[in-house]
Amino acid sequence: MAQWTPLKRDTLDSLADEFLHNYAKGRTLLAVDGIDGAGKRPFADALTERLGRGGHAVFRASIDRFHRPRAVRYVRGEDSAEGYYRDSFDYDLFRRVLVEPFKLGGSTGFVIAAFDVERDRPIEMDWKTGPQDATLIVDGAFLNRPELRGLWNWSIWLDTSDEQAAARLFELDGAAGQNPRYPGGQKLYLAEANPRARASAIVDNTDPEHPRRVFADSC
Repeated sequence: MAQWTPLKRDTLDSLADEFLHNYAKGRTLLAVDGIDGAGKRPFADALTERLGRGGHAVFRASIDRFHRPRAVRYVRGEDSAEGYYRDSFDYDLFRRVLVEPFKLGGSTGFVIAAFDVERDRPIEMDWKTGPQDATLIVDGAFLNRPELRGLWNWSIWLDTSDEQAAARLFELDGAAGQNPRYPGGQKLYLAEANPRARASAIVDNTDPEHPRRVFADSC
């Protein structure tokens, strides 16, 4: 029997409506997590548009804009899975200039991007403010790791096949995306954090034009 494949907008609107039903007021944080190649960034961009369709204020950030410098990221070696998982991102900076001031609300300024990984240098900080009721959607790898637990009001885990993830990485990064550093780091994350079980919602994003909600005991 053929499996029904929902329209992308239907899935996004359902997720947005569920989130706003529970978190329409105050400053809220939503994570879009998944393995490398799961399609986190485009999914988060699309969800941002649908979440804001009724006038709700939504801000976007990516953990990729909070990388550490190359010399720190690769101190264990360019092929190191441990280095990818342990050394890639500056979580202290992420909390200090984005998460903590965003959650304060009011006129407190926050920064949605702090590091340019392509140029390997900090970005001049552009301080933003927003209304009292607003959501910050963050995409990226390792968002449910122990250091970040308790930050999110809601998190979405994107499922995808290993084949589809590898194809996306090759399309985005060419041969560099096939470095064993990346799947190895993801295996460490999955073993340590069990992020799928921690997610508020699981979405099968193997076909990004027809993402499908998956229901499990944890969500």
